[in-house]
Amino acid sequence: MKIDRLIGILAILLQEEKVTAPELAERFEVSRRTISRDIENLCRAGIPISTTQGVKGGISIMDGYRMDRTLLTSKDMKMIMAGLRSLDSVSGSHYYGQLMEKIKAGSSELVSGSESILIDLSSWYKDSLSPKIELIQSAIEERRVIGFNYYAPNGDSTRELEPYYLIFKWSSWYVWGWCRLREDYRMFKLTRMDKIVQTERKAADREVPMPDLSTKTIFPGGINVKAVFEPSMKWHLIEEFGPDSFKVQSDGTLLFEHEYTDKEKLVTWMLTCKDKVTVLEPESVREELLRITSQIAKRYAISE
Repeated sequence: MKIDRLIGILAILLQEEKVTAPELAERFEVSRRTISRDIENLCRAGIPISTTQGVKGGISIMDGYRMDRTLLTSKDMKMIMAGLRSLDSVSGSHYYGQLMEKIKAGSSELVSGSESILIDLSSWYKDSLSPKIELIQSAIEERRVIGFNYYAPNGDSTRELEPYYLIFKWSSWYVWGWCRLREDYRMFKLTRMDKIVQTERKAADREVPMPDLSTKTIFPGGINVKAVFEPSMKWHLIEEFGPDSFKVQSDGTLLFEHEYTDKEKLVTWMLTCKDKVTVLEPESVREELLRITSQIAKRYAISE
């Protein structure tokens, strides 16, 4: 649509110091003549646009011009504010709060009224997470290597990482980057990181790919679970896996069949269900549950 293209061109001109007609034509997939007509229409609308010829020529908005109204709608501004509030919930500084105040001051008519979306990314670990997030964010911006101790199920290690992305997913915070120990890209959970320091060493000049955050990539499956849950555990299954994760049997019990990613996490999850579940498959999980519960029973047995 023409109006959408005009708004798009204006947005580009507000962000970039200068742009050429061929660049705009290629970006919006129209002819240079169409772009010329669009520029004329913007000028008629009162936008002071100047064009210069030559090698360093192009299209630009005159210096000192400031739009009286933002291109964003009230809904757009509310979504931006919701995102900033979510970041502020885990920030260790006042940056996002100050940024929200700046936006409100310049667009008070667009951000007034009650808020309908509230996002809090903090957790029980906010006091320890916020400094980690701030330090890693600083390292990413300055392209510095970070060092830290890492505690994982397969053991403790000391790592050096070239951080590239801070990630909030699966209800937790992670950092993704180039691990110098493994010489490959790795993702680390912030709550398992300790004694994080930003070193003076610069990150290498790499072609950094976007991390693949699909669940199957990070947590590959392979464990086919079959279990029967008591009816009182319906909420638990729906919360974890959704309402289609089980079938109600004739006696009211819930037949659960699902592909799981990690045996240790599966056993831990089954233990949280107490005596309200019976694992049918795989046999290795049944044996592990029996071993653990037997050891627990021995530990708490009352000696005669």
